[in-house]
Amino acid sequence: MGVDGKPLSPNYKGEIFCCHDGLQCKLKNGVQAPSRKLSLRYKITWVDWDEHQIPLKFYILDSTDRVRKNGTNTIHDCQAEYTIMTNGSGDYHVQKANIPMEKGGYLIYGTGHMHAGAVNVTLYGQDGRALCTSTPKYGTGKEPGNEKGYSVGMSICYPKPGSIKINDGETLTVESRYKNGFFTGVMGHMYIYLADRLPKERITPQNNPTLS
Repeated sequence: MGVDGKPLSPNYKGEIFCCHDGLQCKLKNGVQAPSRKLSLRYKITWVDWDEHQIPLKFYILDSTDRVRKNGTNTIHDCQAEYTIMTNGSGDYHVQKANIPMEKGGYLIYGTGHMHAGAVNVTLYGQDGRALCTSTPKYGTGKEPGNEKGYSVGMSICYPKPGSIKINDGETLTVESRYKNGFFTGVMGHMYIYLADRLPKERITPQNNPTLS
């Protein structure tokens, strides 16, 4: 049974749609797993705010987003994950969404979130320019964080500040690319940080010849 209360397909191997209270991973018949209580511990660091720090806006863009309009309002309908069925056409499966950005800004950071079978995820501007491409790193061992065959990390884009600006109202395209095969519960997300403005250059005697 999925999070929406509807039965899941027998081919569904287990992803977010079966991750809700009272459920667990599927076990072999007859196996009695022990109960455990687990806790998470966080370590939080921070710096004191000053005039040189610029706030960022964080966006998660989903390649399954089925954007529609209701009058002047933009409605986002993200599926979060999807299934890829094997087909005989091409080496890759491509999933994309066109997402209008009500508020733009300077692109400071970008990275993807994908699963096993991923090739890359790319963010395009309205004019077709590639703003960021994030590719997966696959594990090669057995230890936690390096599981062989699984996506254990994604590359990060750090554009030069001010080099990429997304305009207010610009429509971005998120395109996720997977190998052509049967995969369930895959994702094609792009995480981006946008800044409304750039930091002002600090004036010092070394870079301002008028000062003495």
